[in-house]
Amino acid sequence: MEKETRDKLVQIQAMTDTLTKFITYIGKVLPDDTFRKLVELRKLEVNPMASLIYDTIFENQELALKLDRPSCQNTGVIQFYARVGSRFHLTDELPEIFHNAVLEVTKKAPLRHNTVETFDEYNTVLNTGYRIPDIDWEIVPGSDELYLNVYMAGGGCTLPGKAIVLMPGTGYEGVAESVLDVMTSYGLDACPPLLVGVGVANEVEMAEKLSKRALMRPLDSRNSNEKTAMMEQELEEAIDALGLGPQGLSGARPVMGVHIENAARFSSAIGVVVSTGCWSHRRGTIVFKQDLTYSIITHKDAKL
Repeated sequence: MEKETRDKLVQIQAMTDTLTKFITYIGKVLPDDTFRKLVELRKLEVNPMASLIYDTIFENQELALKLDRPSCQNTGVIQFYARVGSRFHLTDELPEIFHNAVLEVTKKAPLRHNTVETFDEYNTVLNTGYRIPDIDWEIVPGSDELYLNVYMAGGGCTLPGKAIVLMPGTGYEGVAESVLDVMTSYGLDACPPLLVGVGVANEVEMAEKLSKRALMRPLDSRNSNEKTAMMEQELEEAIDALGLGPQGLSGARPVMGVHIENAARFSSAIGVVVSTGCWSHRRGTIVFKQDLTYSIITHKDAKL
């Protein structure tokens, strides 16, 4: 029994160390799909100011690697989206592992101290606190793997968040109107070009989870439902037509994509939540197997 305990402690520490290195890395290096999208959007710009902003974005990425520092000082609050296999052997230990990894990253990356205890109004100086880091759980029956998305949600991309329950008579036009209302009022706060995540469900609690999970999808992916995918495309075109451009200073394409995730709903209500991700979309996907070997999905050249 003592050996089993020692072995488990070794595994816990090994996974914590890997996650610490992974989170540190994604704070400096954008996902492959995000970088490709920014390159694509840069080529479409004819506005000199927009072109200059993109030049600055790419210089920022080079300096983050060269100086070994996060690519944006606003490293936000770290969130974990865990699809845990029912047979994954460290499930019970994951909250501790996530918590300790955040503590280590805060010191080693280093990360700005962003977490303030609500109502008590003091900074924990640890980027952890009551119910933080935030963990979104999804159990996968029969699997022995952990499919993990890690996300740095900064203040800018958090500010445009909006939740509403629509009367059924507003229809899906009401969903589109809600999204565009956010884009024309608070979209600039999210440091365009931005990624838009939309959750549509029975009520705002489910819709909120779906809107954030939508931000974890690969860029240029489409919802498997044909009608939903069509709405994603139409919303992209509508937001692009606003002409916000990078950093809201006018330009061709202010969005990297619109992702919608949905669930069945009650017939007389439509819950809608809009979430956004900034151009510095610091998302990372890592998959742990039972023996704690891992593969990194979002950053093919990553070396931890």
